[in-house]
Amino acid sequence: MQVGVEIRGQDPLKRKFEESTETVAINAHGALVLLAANVATGDKVILKHVKTQDEQECVVVFLGPVRGPKTEVGLDFCAPKPTFWRVAFPPEDWSPKHPDARGRA
Repeated sequence: MQVGVEIRGQDPLKRKFEESTETVAINAHGALVLLAANVATGDKVILKHVKTQDEQECVVVFLGPVRGPKTEVGLDFCAPKPTFWRVAFPPEDWSPKHPDARGRA
């Protein structure tokens, strides 16, 4: 799900950055974004949801492949905030066989 976000933080040289981007994927624990800024695993950044203006401190947990001038960056929320994305996620134990799963007609 693509959501407009802004990411603020510091690069490894302690230079501040702020970048507007979109999520590649979201989950109840964070997001995968594309960033041009140089970050490292373990760095902390502030993730801002553009529509709601909510902010959440996150830690960089994954550096993926480079896509043009940007890198895939996995972010985990530092503190749980299940309502941050304004999306209902299925429970951890959910499967297609779960009683709440809708059958196909």
